[in-house]
Amino acid sequence: MKSTRLTALAAISVVAALSLTACDNNDGSGGDASSQGSSSAPSASSSSSPAANGGSTSDSGSGSGGAQAGDAKPSSGGTNDAAGGATNAGAKVTFCKTQDLAIDAQDAAPDKETGRIDITMINRGSTTCSATGFPGVDIKDVDHTSNPIARGNAQPRITTLKPGDAAVFDLAYAIDSSGSSLASPTDILVTPPNETHTVSLAWPEGAGDIKGAYTDVEVYPTHTTK
Repeated sequence: MKSTRLTALAAISVVAALSLTACDNNDGSGGDASSQGSSSAPSASSSSSPAANGGSTSDSGSGSGGAQAGDAKPSSGGTNDAAGGATNAGAKVTFCKTQDLAIDAQDAAPDKETGRIDITMINRGSTTCSATGFPGVDIKDVDHTSNPIARGNAQPRITTLKPGDAAVFDLAYAIDSSGSSLASPTDILVTPPNETHTVSLAWPEGAGDIKGAYTDVEVYPTHTTK
């Protein structure tokens, strides 16, 4: 009986041990599964990472393009500013305004046969300006009529005036020494080159009489006095 009991107890012990071993294996395999699950999750995230990176590359490409575009705008703005500066630096200065010029007429005849009126324009403005070209000139007669003066055969010269600088242009004509000239000028109406505002100057005292008609008088382009 004792041996039967012992055998039965031994069998029970073996069964219990087997049960415990099975439980331990289940726990271990559960931990392994969870470990494998957790390791597969990074693997999944790692496998989706190229796709995410691809998307992020695309986004970052757009973002980088946006950043480059953002960078390009200031850069382009700077270029435009620089170009604008260069354009301003290389551009011609604006033409002198009549209101900024002190204008005067003087007799400058070199001899008794050649009549010449020098008209001087001094830049009284605060900025450099251009007086390049032919001025508009009319001569007003004692009968209150005015006659436009034709341009002489000459090429305009660059005439840039800093504040205080002067430009001169001439009226040229032949002097009538006969005393029978039909022209009786009283005023010279001057419109500076590329301007629309006119000033009236008195015909210089002592200037020789005009031979022929006002159509025989010519105006020449401006030039600097330096």
